[in-house]
Parts: sequence; structure tokens; C-alpha cells
Amino acid sequence: MERSRIPGFYKLSPAERLKIIAEKTSLSVDDIAQLSAGLSVEQADRMVENVIGIFQVPLGIATNFIIDGREMVIPMATEEPSVIAAASNGARMARGGGGFVTSSTGPVMRAQIQVAGIADPFAARQEILVHKDELTKMANDKDPLLVKYGGGVKNIEVHVIDSRLGPMVVTHLMVDCRDAMGANAVNTMAEALAPKIEEISGGKVYLRIISNLADLRLARAKVTFKPKR
Repeated sequence: MERSRIPGFYKLSPAERLKIIAEKTSLSVDDIAQLSAGLSVEQADRMVENVIGIFQVPLGIATNFIIDGREMVIPMATEEPSVIAAASNGARMARGGGGFVTSSTGPVMRAQIQVAGIADPFAARQEILVHKDELTKMANDKDPLLVKYGGGVKNIEVHVIDSRLGPMVVTHLMVDCRDAMGANAVNTMAEALAPKIEEISGGKVYLRIISNLADLRLARAKVTFKPKR
């Protein structure tokens, strides 16, 4: 797009702002129409449970951004005052240092399957690892579309954890979720593997769910601010 620096943008009317953004980003007539449209209750009712209505929030534009060398404006949906102004001001200050530079790792999330009540946890750990290929196939068979696009289980780790109630064996599935957040896919895989892991380990599976530990899915941003002279 053209420069994202738009002095006095906040002084304009919503229609004037939209006209400028449409010109700078080549929004189509249909794109613009979507900005004032919304979900119908019928559409929402097919998306989540027990729908009774629609909740709307304002959509604003944060200006001044340079990200990885590209001029960008950022749509932000929020009901909190000053957030968009603060983001735009921070981006304006960052421009002097070249803006923001980003990087990321692969989109890999963890599923954890916890087994308790095992007499020999280290033997159970080894037995689960022996069945690693079989477990990987079982998990990936639950989401062939994800696998088709290059995702799916990429590795399996097994950890022995001491607790007040005795040792636990926790199997970690490393799942490449591609562009998805991954909760549905990862949880489905963990649920599917739970009976097999019980059979292999001789224990009882309790927790089987996506982990909040996203240490394999990291996004980074770097910015340099030039001091005022």
C-alpha cells in the first residue's frame, strides 16, 4: 500500500476515513459493504451454541505502521478508548528506526495426555515411545485435511512427572496446526489416543487436552527507537 502515515486521520469523519483507506488499500465495493454489514442471527446460530443475538464492537484503523519493510494500516476491533490512538502513536515513533521487524517459529502446539496409576512409569514411558509411529498415524487419521495442508503430529514426547499422588506419565503430541489456533484438532487427537495409551501403559488417562505451553509456537517483533536530538 501507499504510506500508512496519514496526518490528521483522527480529525476526519468515518466516511472520509473509509474513503482514504479504500483508496490506499484498493478495497473493492464488496469489501467496503462488508464493513457496515454483520452476521445475521441465523448465521450466528450455526456457529455457536444457544445463540440469542449479536454483539458488535467498533472497527477502527491504526495508522503509521511499517512492518518488515511494508507500509501497513491495522484494523482493530475494540470498545476501549485510546487503544488505537496509542498503537498509532507507537507506530509513528517506530518509523524513524525503520518500523517493526518480525519473525516466527512454526505453528506447533502441544496436546498433553496424562496417565496415572502406573506401577512402573519408566517402563510405561518406553512402551509408549515404542508405539510412537502407530500413535502418530492414529492422531493424523483424525484430521486428514490438516495433514493434506502439511500439518498434523510431527513428534511425540513422553515425560515422567512426580506428584503428591504418585508418578504420572504425560504424553505430548507436537501438532503442526498450520493457520488454525488448533484447539479443536489437537483436542480431538488427544481424545482419540487416550484409550490406546491406557492400553499400552496399563494406567488410567485423566487429562487429555491442548496445553497452554506454546513454547514451540513463538512470534517475535523487534523495534528500534531513535533518540530525539
